[in-house]
Amino acid sequence: MSEHVTGDAVVLELRPARLPSRALAVAIDTVLLWVVFFVLTLVLTLSTVMLDEAARAAVAVASFLLVLVGGPVAVETLSRGRSLGKLACGLRVVREDGGPIRFRHALVRGAMGVVELLLTFGVVAAISSLVSARGRRLGDVFAGTLVVRERVPADRSRAMPPLPPWLAGRFTQLDLSAVPDEFWFAARQYLSRLHQLDPDVRQALGTQLAGELVARTAVSPPEEVPPAAYLAAVLHERREREARRMRAAPYAVGPAGDGGLSAPAPAGPGPTGGPTAGRGVPTVPPGRPSAGAVVGAPGRGAGATGLPIDPEKAPDAPAPRTGFAPPA
Repeated sequence: MSEHVTGDAVVLELRPARLPSRALAVAIDTVLLWVVFFVLTLVLTLSTVMLDEAARAAVAVASFLLVLVGGPVAVETLSRGRSLGKLACGLRVVREDGGPIRFRHALVRGAMGVVELLLTFGVVAAISSLVSARGRRLGDVFAGTLVVRERVPADRSRAMPPLPPWLAGRFTQLDLSAVPDEFWFAARQYLSRLHQLDPDVRQALGTQLAGELVARTAVSPPEEVPPAAYLAAVLHERREREARRMRAAPYAVGPAGDGGLSAPAPAGPGPTGGPTAGRGVPTVPPGRPSAGAVVGAPGRGAGATGLPIDPEKAPDAPAPRTGFAPPA
């Protein structure tokens, strides 16, 4: 595996293709190109039988450039670096930063491929691929490309170990709010590479990470729990909490006016005796005051019927009762 750091400080893990797989892909593509070239040459020979010798030579050169040079360039440009041979071998041509190639990359590779693959029968390409640390031929060097493997076997050694059954549910009350995200990333990396580490290094790193977790949570694990099993159990508990939080998010109930969501209340008798419907808001039957109303206390400027009174038309109207009693 080759690690490449881009300009944005992103580490790319690229798996360069080696010489055997690349040679097989080139052989498949070359056979197909020569078949197409011979068929096209036969058709053009029959079509240009009435032309002179110079015209037939020009047609032969044009067909050679069209098929053996333009063919790979067009296929790699349209398929984003996956010719038929590379598709069969699980390979792909990408830029050095991991992105898909464009026409200029395919053109440089195709032009150099005439010298490396056709004129020297692949000798120059094989030597340059063996010398290069990432298996690149001269066309890849000049074009700034790299042939990588797309289909790789699953690396089971990097999978996180499962939760020990005897630790299930033992850390449900552990407070993980003070643990930063950087620690979880380091713990996952440690557990995924657990079987690749030296036993002494594995024990030292596990003890260090477990000690940091104990310092963050202020709770020590049981003495019989190894550091790796302790970290795996806590990571499993954190994933369970995140899963429960995500499942409960659409049904969260919050107070009114605070931006929260309220669950709909079932229909039934409300606090005032009337039915409730819709979104849990009590409805008051006609003729019955609401729970928050003051009976017999019309508002200022309202008459006995509750209608507003014009002061100019009724200057002698008694002042409305406010319910205020002066002190004796």
